[in-house]
Amino acid sequence: MKKPEMKVEPIKNGTVIDHITANKSLHVLKILGLPNEDTNVTIAMNVSSGKAGKKDIVKIEKRELDSSELDQIALLAPQATINIIRDYNVVAKDKVRFMKELKSIIKCVNPNCITNANEPIESRFHLIKKSPILLRCHYCERLIDAKEIDKQF
Repeated sequence: MKKPEMKVEPIKNGTVIDHITANKSLHVLKILGLPNEDTNVTIAMNVSSGKAGKKDIVKIEKRELDSSELDQIALLAPQATINIIRDYNVVAKDKVRFMKELKSIIKCVNPNCITNANEPIESRFHLIKKSPILLRCHYCERLIDAKEIDKQF
């Protein structure tokens, strides 16, 4: 007897974020300010993946992501693939990319850092290592790892 297969309908226009690190899709939605009443979102969590073992997938109808959103997603899901869908067809496909410098995306965890002193200074981090992720604060040089980044989302 053939096992029934569950199908998710394709989206006509929007974005599909594939290869999200397992159990990180809800954090991705938080970054994007979703769900909201204007946007249909489909989430698949802990789906089998040949590359990663398990992954999450997010489909967002009628919305294409901007570069600052992609920068933030890279922090949580460095292997994610972004697919832009128009008229049910993938018109662009790209991996998220780490910027060498990240601005105003996360906060420095050092309470003595100038960025935490009620000064009009945006946080800035330099990418030290992609896997596992490691960032250095531009101002106090504190190193920030994936666990500390996850706590901010």
